[in-house]
Amino acid sequence: MKQLGPEEKFEFRKKSGDVLIIACGALGREMVALIEMNRWSHLDIQCLPAIWHNTPDKIPDGVRDAIRKARATGRYREIFIAYGDCGTGGLLDKVIEQEGVKRIDGPHCYSFFSGNDKWAAHQDDEITAFYLTDYLARHFDKLVWEGFGMAAHPELRDMMFAHYTKVVYLAQTEDETLQEMARAAAEKLQLEYEYRFTGYGDLAVDMARLETI
Repeated sequence: MKQLGPEEKFEFRKKSGDVLIIACGALGREMVALIEMNRWSHLDIQCLPAIWHNTPDKIPDGVRDAIRKARATGRYREIFIAYGDCGTGGLLDKVIEQEGVKRIDGPHCYSFFSGNDKWAAHQDDEITAFYLTDYLARHFDKLVWEGFGMAAHPELRDMMFAHYTKVVYLAQTEDETLQEMARAAAEKLQLEYEYRFTGYGDLAVDMARLETI
């Protein structure tokens, strides 16, 4: 692993590290930011389609295929999975156990951005909240408004979001443009809006642990 001097500029480059993180595409921007911020030259990233969250049955086999293809290259000494369960009903964890790899702790990105312990402690009080991250705020129209069919059939909003009371934006960065996008999403869904800055939460903690591998 190359050691960088403090004066050297560091930019993430794919296939330059020897520890691979196979991740949900919704985490790609945040992971690159953390790699560059911390100058983790040993890390590489492969992102799988974020749209699979709308069809989570694709995630387990997709992750298994990515693990096996990565191993076949002989390039990586370790592989790590940056996914929560993400609606797979435990099937992703079975794949991870069978393949002998590890993944980030937590059921989904809302939890590990918030901090898993903090998330678990407060969820009983927030069962009517719909959450956004930076990624979902940026891509709300495509992934939620259009993805759930509400662009073509606005009446679906009343059926899908009847039991929600608020949109909670869990922000990884302090970006006014994204805050405006999140507010606009809440308005479209006709829900109250709440902003919380979380930073990178447990994602940063788990990625930092990979430095010792």
